[in-house]
Amino acid sequence: MSFVLAIDQGTTSSRAIVFRSDISIAAVAQQEFPQHFPASGWVEHEPEDIWTSTIITCRDALDKAGLAARDVAAIGITNQRETTVVWDRATGQAVHRAVVWQDRRTADICARLKNEGHEPRISEKTGLIIDPYFSGTKVAWILDHVPGARERAEAGELMFGTIDCYLLWRLTGGKVHATDATNASRTLLFNIHTGQWDDELLELLRVPRSMLPEVKDSSAHFGETVPDLFGGPIAISGIAGDQQAATIGQACFTPGMMKSTYGTGCFALLNTGTTPVVSKNRLLTTIAYQLGGVRTYALEGSIFVAGSAVQWLRDGLGIIKHAAETGPLADKSDSMQSVYLVPAFVGMGAPYWNPRVRGALFGLTRNTGPAELAHATLESVCYQTYDLWTAMRSDWPDASAATIVLRVDGGMTASDWTMQRLADLLDAPVDRPMIQETTALGAAYLAGLKAGVYPEPQKFADNWRLEHRFKPAMSAATRERKLKGWARAVKGVLASDEGE
Repeated sequence: MSFVLAIDQGTTSSRAIVFRSDISIAAVAQQEFPQHFPASGWVEHEPEDIWTSTIITCRDALDKAGLAARDVAAIGITNQRETTVVWDRATGQAVHRAVVWQDRRTADICARLKNEGHEPRISEKTGLIIDPYFSGTKVAWILDHVPGARERAEAGELMFGTIDCYLLWRLTGGKVHATDATNASRTLLFNIHTGQWDDELLELLRVPRSMLPEVKDSSAHFGETVPDLFGGPIAISGIAGDQQAATIGQACFTPGMMKSTYGTGCFALLNTGTTPVVSKNRLLTTIAYQLGGVRTYALEGSIFVAGSAVQWLRDGLGIIKHAAETGPLADKSDSMQSVYLVPAFVGMGAPYWNPRVRGALFGLTRNTGPAELAHATLESVCYQTYDLWTAMRSDWPDASAATIVLRVDGGMTASDWTMQRLADLLDAPVDRPMIQETTALGAAYLAGLKAGVYPEPQKFADNWRLEHRFKPAMSAATRERKLKGWARAVKGVLASDEGE
């Protein structure tokens, strides 16, 4: 059994990838599923859509690879983090659609908690800030808005889980209610220092302890699939939230290593080792992974708009037909113009954390056209990464330009133009790996580690292969001028603070 099946359950699609023992890919399957937007700022998924798309893609990937259940050593799961499901313990039926990580409906709950002075205590225990992004207030909202849900939860009839936990429960036929430390650390309910659900936080957010899953290592025996799903039982041996899984897939096992994933948004993680670092720049302190009972921590910066800014160029403005056109178009832009896009379409994430502001363009002239807008859009992702990079180096004293190389993955990294500009603005090397499926690879590695298919972390790190290193080539004067222009643009957006 030298194959590992990775389930990569994302925000817009579910994917399944079969990895061989040498980490090469044997087969891939993917299926999109519907998004639901019932009100402004609300984003929901139908849990049954997530489940059926996951099973279909798993079966499809196994068929493409010509494998049966007996050929697969283990399954690893990685998932869209923070997305919240509450379901009936007896029937397995969700009491409400899944409330997605992007959803902002709990802004009032968060504002109340902040006004009551709870943020310092919550941050001290969880490493997080109070924001609708995280799962805890989503659970509370479901319990308060679904008729009878709170009473049923307090009677022990309801279960809560992030998507990994929900899939695990379904895959095991309702036998296992568990999650891993990385997903638990994104709930506002978990103490990242003790590694336990926290009674004070549960009371504050009014979430009954009986709803919560058991928390395990990221590489652990989580159970086995029901035999009739895939023609035989398969062990489930690895779970991690998507950004942590990408960190593992990028082999960022050494303190000081940093990865940045460019998808709908952008998420950068800096491994800080076994000591949690408290950010002075409103970055998140999170669990990167937990192996053998030992927690490794990371600083995380979250950018809400990255690839979705390119989608805006395509779908909103209609100036491109395909994302791949953006780099060549940007290359044709007028070098005498300095156009800045601050893509705060849903507010600004780290290190600003302002949900009220909205996006803006600066520096427009009569000659500004599609090329300049493409240029500004791609650069906006690089500037936002620069803000995270600077904050991380400030927060972690051991970090210096000499010790940090940025490893990148995700759809936008296919653009050489964008990756070169990123290296130029960071004034640091940017490494793009041979295997771009780093999130799924991280899940596969965690499962394969437990199953004996893959070696311990440092030996696995030796398998990481560089596809291209982008080296900074911009003059110091140009870099400084451009970064000052970006800072002025951000200042202008933050000053607007229009409210909603």
